[in-house]
Amino acid sequence: MSSAQRAPRHFAVIGAGMAGITCARTLVQAGHQVTIFEKSRGTSGRMATRSSAFGSFDHGAQYFTARDPRFLQALETTPKLCKRWSANSVQVLDELGHVAAPGLPGHDAHWVGVPGMKSLVSGWAEPLQAAGRIETQTRVARIEPDAVKSGQWQLRTEGLDGSQHVFSGFDGVLLAIPSAQAHKLLQDSEQAKPWIKSIEQVKVAPCWTLMLAFPQAVQPGLTTLGPQWSAARSTHHRIGWLARESSKPGRESIERWTVQASAAWSQEHIHDDSARVEAKLLRAFSEVTGIRAEPAHVDSQRWLYAKTVQPLGKSHLWDAKKGLGVCGDWCLGHRVEDAFVSGLELALAVA
Repeated sequence: MSSAQRAPRHFAVIGAGMAGITCARTLVQAGHQVTIFEKSRGTSGRMATRSSAFGSFDHGAQYFTARDPRFLQALETTPKLCKRWSANSVQVLDELGHVAAPGLPGHDAHWVGVPGMKSLVSGWAEPLQAAGRIETQTRVARIEPDAVKSGQWQLRTEGLDGSQHVFSGFDGVLLAIPSAQAHKLLQDSEQAKPWIKSIEQVKVAPCWTLMLAFPQAVQPGLTTLGPQWSAARSTHHRIGWLARESSKPGRESIERWTVQASAAWSQEHIHDDSARVEAKLLRAFSEVTGIRAEPAHVDSQRWLYAKTVQPLGKSHLWDAKKGLGVCGDWCLGHRVEDAFVSGLELALAVA
């Protein structure tokens, strides 16, 4: 490695989910400078948590596993930000809601962020946030060569209010966003053309998520509604996953459920309005759980890029000559851990 390569460099990281924050903090630990661009109001990406008057919902990733020793080591550095969830004996339900195969998969511990799924990435991002290295509510519209400094990059961005800015002076640009968004940005910016066809092969399924709260379950003599299990995979044509949010460590006691629609049903109803989706999923939820009570709170979220069906097949893409890189869970699969490994290995290749 040459002295020029060892010298501190300034990288733009696009995306503040698990992959982006992992990549950014690893680069900072290696002595480099980063500026993170995130189009949403905060960090965490699909490791998201939504607040309500009745408690929080993990309406994105429901849990994560930790198989890679590097991920386990990273979790050990911030033990207060995550805990094991005892729902590692996940039920498997048939179309009618009957238990078809209890206790699967029992070989992997299930972890959750505390007090919400977003807590892990948000906690890791705090030092970067405090240092002013994260630009939220800022969408990167174009990547282009720096207008002043040869060999560097600049980003054209748009704020939620329509404001436009140019950020310049970057030695490299690293994309940690969904594959479809990475493909569009690289294509529109006419950069990394050899990667376009590879990214086009990646397939990611959408997911509609339903959030329900039943405060009546905290009445004297009543602790929970419906089934005694707290998490299940379902073969119901509308539902793929159900979890009792209040069963997770560090959560509020009011009974709350998060319901994730199946990939096929989500794709079929991808353009439906939220009210119609909520009504259909609530009906399916009642069929599967036997809970007929009227929820006091109903909300939904449509994730366009939820579960990778066909991954890229490698942990990241990196062009050292151009100073362009790509990472994300979709490079390896759909797990939170895949996002961590992808972001880590891109940073290690860059640093």
